[in-house]
Amino acid sequence: MAETFGDALRRLRVARGLSQSKLAQRVPVHTSNVSRYESGQQHPEESIAARLDELLGAGGALLARWSPLDVGPLDADQRDRIEYSRRFPGRIDEAAISALADSLAAQRRLDDVLGPLPLLPASIAQSEMVTGLLKEVNGPLRLQLASVASEHVQFAGWLHAEARHDSEAMRLLCEAEELADEAADGALAAQALNFKGYLARQQGRPRAMIRGFLCAYHTPGAHVSQRIGDAIQAAQGYAKIVERDEALRLLDTADGMIDDAGRDEPPGTAYWLTPTFHRLNSGLAHLALGDNDVAVDHLQTGLGNLPEDQRGAEWTNEYRNGLDQAKAAS
Repeated sequence: MAETFGDALRRLRVARGLSQSKLAQRVPVHTSNVSRYESGQQHPEESIAARLDELLGAGGALLARWSPLDVGPLDADQRDRIEYSRRFPGRIDEAAISALADSLAAQRRLDDVLGPLPLLPASIAQSEMVTGLLKEVNGPLRLQLASVASEHVQFAGWLHAEARHDSEAMRLLCEAEELADEAADGALAAQALNFKGYLARQQGRPRAMIRGFLCAYHTPGAHVSQRIGDAIQAAQGYAKIVERDEALRLLDTADGMIDDAGRDEPPGTAYWLTPTFHRLNSGLAHLALGDNDVAVDHLQTGLGNLPEDQRGAEWTNEYRNGLDQAKAAS
């Protein structure tokens, strides 16, 4: 088995007689980062990998083991296909594009467990790699690659939004929306707009919330599960600016689409859009309306019914805080 980046880093550090903390000081990064690099639990940014190579006198040998593909359950064949496509973009095939999508799908699930910060370096590297490939690809596979590129950029934007790197999140979400339009993928475009609405909610800007979520709601090609979530979250925005009738109208609209959503699974790029997730957002909307008992019911039930791997996710904190507020006010 080829030596991994983490294995090489540990070997070179020990050979230099440096502790993890001493090496971390020289980079500089936190000691725990070096530990995670060596164990393979965290993927360093390319600039950090280059700095480590320099400090350890590796002459490029350590940096050569760095790859944006180091996160994700890719087998040897998939990695080889992607590396070949990086060298010869004009020869990219469907299998390589599928491998890029598979890698992203794994990272989305990891976000539920690890939160955004450990995933950001690899996500940025992969999104840059895929968008770089797209610049070199024309022909029948370009639209398929543009769709995957939109997913990668959108995910990087989401991670930045979670971490409250707001300006970078917005830049990436706008780029993802443009790529989704190129791919004629309405579901991806709607999701990028939805994340803009989420960002506005974190910033306490209810009118921007309404614009973002309603734009997502009206995007051609949006999935019915997306439109339900958009309507509910736009309702929360209207409740926050004390337009109760409009908020209730949108909640009724969302309720009217529930049966349709039950007959059509949400897209894989938005796997979390389940009735449980919609119930959580309904809880926030009712909290903003002052319907505290209803909010407690929705939030408590929604949190209790989340899949095991999502219950500790960083994005659930907003709903836990909402539940605490609703209980205190009821």
